Amino acid sequence: MLKTLLNDESGVIISAELTLVLTIAVLAVIIGLSEVSVAVNTELNDISNAIGALNQSYCVTGFRSYSCGKLKSSVAGSSFYDAVDDCDTNTTCDIVAGATHNAVEGY
Repeated sequence: MLKTLLNDESGVIISAELTLVLTIAVLAVIIGLSEVSVAVNTELNDISNAIGALNQSYCVTGFRSYSCGKLKSSVAGSSFYDAVDDCDTNTTCDIVAGATHNAVEGY
């Protein structure tokens, strides 16, 4: 019974066909993973743009307290204004090498 199973050639794929099918499958997987990599980099780039666009400025007002017309206590206000950094607009720090890579580099 084992001998007839080993000698049976019904449904056997020829090795050349199998090689062709596996080559196409491997190429498709490589191209798919490459596109996933570009998509992930693009989304991470979008997240970095969103974080860079956050305005971190703040302002704390001061107060003064008077008693009987005299200054009893006072606290000065404080403020900080967020300046635009180099990578906030993401024009100089573009890391995604997609179709617009040459346009960013100016070629």
